[in-house]
Amino acid sequence: MNNFYDRSTITVTAGNGGDGAVSFHREKYVPAGGPDGGDGGAGGSVILFPDTNLSTLVDFRYKRVYNAPKGENGSGRQKTGRDGADLTLRVPVGTVVKDRATGGVIRDLSDGLPFVLARGGRGGRGNKKFATATRQAPRFAKPGGFGQSREVVLELKLLADVGLVGLPNAGKSTLLAASTRANPKIADYPFTTLHPNLGVANIADGVSFVLADIPGLIEKASEGAGLGHGFLRHIERCRLLIHVVAADELETVIANFNTINSELANYDPELAKKPMLVALNKADLLDGNDLFDAFSEYVKTSGVAVTNIMLISGATGQGVRELLLTAAAKLAEIPSAPYFEADFVPEDAFSETADELTYSGADGEYTVTGAWLDRLLDRVNLDDTEGRAYFDATLRRVGVYDKLIEKGLQPGDTIVFYNWQFIYR
Repeated sequence: MNNFYDRSTITVTAGNGGDGAVSFHREKYVPAGGPDGGDGGAGGSVILFPDTNLSTLVDFRYKRVYNAPKGENGSGRQKTGRDGADLTLRVPVGTVVKDRATGGVIRDLSDGLPFVLARGGRGGRGNKKFATATRQAPRFAKPGGFGQSREVVLELKLLADVGLVGLPNAGKSTLLAASTRANPKIADYPFTTLHPNLGVANIADGVSFVLADIPGLIEKASEGAGLGHGFLRHIERCRLLIHVVAADELETVIANFNTINSELANYDPELAKKPMLVALNKADLLDGNDLFDAFSEYVKTSGVAVTNIMLISGATGQGVRELLLTAAAKLAEIPSAPYFEADFVPEDAFSETADELTYSGADGEYTVTGAWLDRLLDRVNLDDTEGRAYFDATLRRVGVYDKLIEKGLQPGDTIVFYNWQFIYR
């Protein structure tokens, strides 16, 4: 079974905040104890934690929905409800979080820092918090806030310094095995490598880099052919590419070289601009250097930004050490791996704003509905003068009446809030 899993779509929902309590102090010999409703607890958040011990997103293959616990409601005697526990999801370092609907980048987790993907709702305030010198017995409390909900795509983009690219059976896995302590599967048939393999090439004391074997690149890989479409994303973080081309007839070698370069450019034009070393592999099968010389002349005039062209044999080790030294020297001149800047900032879900509500109706009767409005009605005592005043002030503060006036609301018109009807004055 292939356990390398590098892309998953998940839905996360943070916990709602607990409701504030409406309560009054009751005690023998204390006839007017006053309000003592406690606040609700905050809902749990959903946190993504980059873990260096993980290398795939296989944990998200079957479970796609994650919910954090909600906060507990407040209670009498000014007791605050317990906060909901945060839900921590561990992902590999290098995971990029994208909004599913827009494809925009929310966060790149290659920095290794935890990220709050969905924030828990705030706890509602109890009626004790609404007591004033002129309003000594408030009969209402504030409901807890909604937890944020996100539908996101997790994409793993490997953190490798050098990416090995080339057609199947070009010898990339053999070169990786000869350069590092990695043990990739090696065989004499195409598509032996089914997922990217990583290895650390130790050149000298204090000089090393991470090498990645990117599998499955064939013609039209950028359009989904073969295995390459799913793995081309892992080249995006590589600072340097080593293009491995197997020795063959000159026309075949040139065609193979052009095929890979075309697929890189078709997938992302920026990939074609990355610094590249070209390694003509399987030198042990050549009789002389005529092929290498002819291929080198072609590469120099091809327009591809190639730094060096080298003759190697992954099987015998010929030229491998020189290739690694050249790569290390080139990496010293190249900036660090690219960081994907956020270009999508999610809005706070279920915030108490007029835009979160739905408005309908005309000609004297208007209806307003919405999640936070429904919860507000559940917590406010509209039979009480102070409760109605608080409800009215809340609607004015968030701009509900302004929205209705834009739709044609006039004094004397009816506004319907679920089971309640009010005359606008």
